Amino acid sequence: MKKKVLITGASGFVGYHLIQVALERDLEVYAAVRTGSKIDHLKSLPVIFTFPNLGNPIELENDFKEKQYDYIIHAAGTTKANRKEDYDVVNAGYTRNLALAVVNSGIRLQKFLFISSLAAIGPALGTLEEEQLPNPISSYGKSKLLAESYLADFDLPSLILRPTAVYGPRERDILLMFKLISQGLEFYIGRKDQQLSFIHVTDLANVTIDLLKSLHVKKTYNLTDGNAYDRYALGNITKEVLGKKTLKLHVPLSLMKLTAGMLEMVYGINGKIPTVNKEKLKELTAASWLYNTEDIKRDIDFSPTYDLHRGLKQTLQWYQKHKWI
Repeated sequence: MKKKVLITGASGFVGYHLIQVALERDLEVYAAVRTGSKIDHLKSLPVIFTFPNLGNPIELENDFKEKQYDYIIHAAGTTKANRKEDYDVVNAGYTRNLALAVVNSGIRLQKFLFISSLAAIGPALGTLEEEQLPNPISSYGKSKLLAESYLADFDLPSLILRPTAVYGPRERDILLMFKLISQGLEFYIGRKDQQLSFIHVTDLANVTIDLLKSLHVKKTYNLTDGNAYDRYALGNITKEVLGKKTLKLHVPLSLMKLTAGMLEMVYGINGKIPTVNKEKLKELTAASWLYNTEDIKRDIDFSPTYDLHRGLKQTLQWYQKHKWI
């Protein structure tokens, strides 16, 4: 019998790649999606679609009793919301509901893996060797940290994974930068030095599935590809791969804050949230997102397949092939 894994957020960028790796590892995949989710890219995959109400722990409990999952990967969440309360409901509340439903259903779950974010701990403040208490600077990061605290309250075989900026085929936010570079423009916010980190989505998906069968529980892992990149690395590699020259513009932070505020007002008329918003600016302009990843390397011998150069080359070729750029 194949092991059953429930993957929430299955229709999203990370969810798609989690499904791919789970299928490769011969797991029976239950893809949790919303009724109105776009799932055309998943329909050719041998998955079982399920539509759990993440806002209702009683309904979740009944669903778990019926399906008897072996693993849950909770990747659903929101990176854009109008209010802090909205982040908390989706990112933290839904996590708590899932954990509560597992406990009350009595299913023999082997692993509950929560995809959090480095935003939950906040920008790096010291050296790689220093322990840092969480200090999230955005409502998104605070909601992820709240979710982690909720999960810690339950007696579950849980693990928390905090990936840094995730990129790869099908990602749409960083894609905006790729499109601008392909058109000959390169934008940066201010001129302050930054130390950035990245992780390719395939490496994130592989390590997530690896952790399902690990013996470790009640641990939190930071996840990057292990390298430090300056603020121009992403643009420089993209230009090299695409064979482009660009006009490089540095936009003052004060002007970007003003622009973000105006975009939020315009988008808000239709109930939408722009990719560049005031909350996101706090994270985009942080001095460092460079964190120690020795714990995950030690516990499961994690060795990323992609550094940024190799990963971007693969990603950009995918975008070109599928006419995304």
